[in-house]
Amino acid sequence: MWIGWIEFDILLGDVHSLKEKRSVVRPLLAEVKRRYEVSVAEVGDHEQYRRTRIGAGLVAADRAHLVEVLTAVERFVAFRPELELLSARQREIHSED
Repeated sequence: MWIGWIEFDILLGDVHSLKEKRSVVRPLLAEVKRRYEVSVAEVGDHEQYRRTRIGAGLVAADRAHLVEVLTAVERFVAFRPELELLSARQREIHSED
């Protein structure tokens, strides 16, 4: 069994309040979850309205599928026009490690 996750550091575009931040982050989380069938959540920078950290995780039978899905999630987030992806960190581990 392979377990993988990716964490994004994101700068939001034209956002001036935490309410506006939620209106950008919630649909992003829902679309990533629906499209890629991964667990996803806002995992940091909760009090900053122009920054957020988002994490996505996946369990898979083989590493190739895991890497493919996490890479697709990264591409999806990177090409969103309403945000700027500052960094992405990805990690995969095997259950026997």
